[in-house]
Amino acid sequence: MLCLVACALIWGFAFVAQVQGMDAVTPLFFNATRFTLGALSLLPVMLVLRARRTHASDGAAASSGERGGKPSPASPTRRANPLSSPVAVGVLCGVVLFTASTLQQYGILYGKSAGRAGFLTALYIVMVPLLAFAFLHRRIGVLVGVAVVLAVAGFYFLCITDGFGSLGLADLLLLFTAVLFAVHILVIDELGARVDALTLSFVQFCTTAVLSWIGSAFEGSIDWSGALAAWPPIVYAGIGSVGIAYTLQVVGQQWVPPTRASLLMSLESFFSVVGGAVFLGEVMTPRGYLGCALIFAGTLLAQAPAKLPKWFSSSSSASPRPEARR
Repeated sequence: MLCLVACALIWGFAFVAQVQGMDAVTPLFFNATRFTLGALSLLPVMLVLRARRTHASDGAAASSGERGGKPSPASPTRRANPLSSPVAVGVLCGVVLFTASTLQQYGILYGKSAGRAGFLTALYIVMVPLLAFAFLHRRIGVLVGVAVVLAVAGFYFLCITDGFGSLGLADLLLLFTAVLFAVHILVIDELGARVDALTLSFVQFCTTAVLSWIGSAFEGSIDWSGALAAWPPIVYAGIGSVGIAYTLQVVGQQWVPPTRASLLMSLESFFSVVGGAVFLGEVMTPRGYLGCALIFAGTLLAQAPAKLPKWFSSSSSASPRPEARR
């Protein structure tokens, strides 16, 4: 459990790093460097896990040989499904992740608020079951409807302070970012179960990094002096938010059930406000804090277990567990 809380804390404080990074570099160049570091930081984890799997398979083969087991006959050749390849699925997820992370970074650039960005991004948790219902025809229960109402009310109190004219570009970008992160989770939920999770993550981070480098080169924003000035937030957002936090998630979920793991990792939005207040001196109005509280309640309710009284909630599996998206 402590691993998952630490994971949420790292992700929440990553919004602070993303705000600080915008003081020296552009969104595309920031993402290019952070996702490159993130992908590289997964390599040691992948090598260790591969070594363990090889050792385990060798042990199983030796045990089978000692028992005099015979090799199974070769199965008939089947045409490979492109979507069963971790590279293909990883590239697809990487394209979605690139689009979402780029819009998020521009929203942070214009908004300059870690806490606000954290809670608006957290709306993806509520949007997942809605998109699953609309496009995958999965059932949703009453609790999801209540969660949506709370989240919409929270968005209103947080962003619409003086009529809809007060809704800024940063808010719209972060709202659309939440939609894309929800799409990202559904793609992983539909296709990710067929491939190795760690390989998929590595490929999608590499894809995001490559696309970010291409975009940064196209706009002429590759700035190594800026990267040197912003190296602490880049390293934190890359190695900390991707490599360390992802590893903590993998370890933590070996001991904690998926529903409880989702709730613990939802603390990310809470820690984004804490980090913004401590490191950036951010202060919201009481109306803003009320909006954050309602959004947080909605995200928790959207992940509530289905085992509730039948008169209160219909059983539903439309809310996949949030995956690592950093």
